[in-house]
Parts: sequence; structure tokens; C-alpha cells
Amino acid sequence: MRMSAKLLRRGMGWWPPFLGAGIRVPSLAEDFRDVMVEMRLGLLNRNYVGTHFGGSLYTMTDPFFAIMLMHNLGGEYLVWDKSGSIEYVSPGRGAVRARFVLTEARIAEIRAQAAGGDKVLPEFQVEVRHAADDSLVAMVRKTLYV
Repeated sequence: MRMSAKLLRRGMGWWPPFLGAGIRVPSLAEDFRDVMVEMRLGLLNRNYVGTHFGGSLYTMTDPFFAIMLMHNLGGEYLVWDKSGSIEYVSPGRGAVRARFVLTEARIAEIRAQAAGGDKVLPEFQVEVRHAADDSLVAMVRKTLYV
């Protein structure tokens, strides 16, 4: 049984890694193809110098591409995280956000590559940006296993 986008979005607000870091999911499209994630700077997610803790920045991006792909490919496909990395570009101060978009073309491409039962290792990236001025804070790269 698959969870609805609305229920998943609400549940993520109570998921301990997100709750502790102050991570919110203000929007998750019903078709699981567009997600917005936000995190404010607080006492529980700041580092020694007063900016966003790198682990919290990565945590806010970690599950979404896999979840989006699972829902869009369907139960006959196995989707796992294979690897991920984060490049810090500038200090995260104040609220930050990341937007995840999965296009129909990308879904079709992955389906076509996996049609013969071969493993596919699609790569995705998402930018973490300051909410106030849209400047780049970090670039996250994810490789999934399908």
C-alpha cells in the first residue's frame, strides 16, 4: 500500500530526523513529481560557527528522489539510494530550501533503461538555496539504484 502525498508530507513533520533539525515539507505534489523542503536555522541545527550544520543540510535532501521515483515507477521496480555527496558552497544562514522536480521524460528514460531487467544508476542533483535571496548554499548529488 502506497502512502498519499498529503499523508507523507504531514508524517515527515513528525519524523525524528526532520523534527529535530526543524525541516519542513511545505509542498509535495500528489503525483510525487515536485517537492519543496525548507529548514530554518535554530539551536538544534547550527554548527560551532552559527551556520547550518552540514548534516542537517544533507538530511533535508536525503530521501526525496528515492521516494519520488518509487511512487512514479511503481511497485515492480526496486529503488534504493546507492550514494550521495554534498558540496558546501556558502554558509547557510537563516532559512534554506530545496526543490525537487522529477519530469515525465526522466521517468520514461529510467523505465526504458531498466526494461530488460538491468540495473540502472540514475543520478540526480538538487540545490540548497537561501530562502531570502536565492543564493546557493550547497549542491547535493544522489545516485539511486533501480
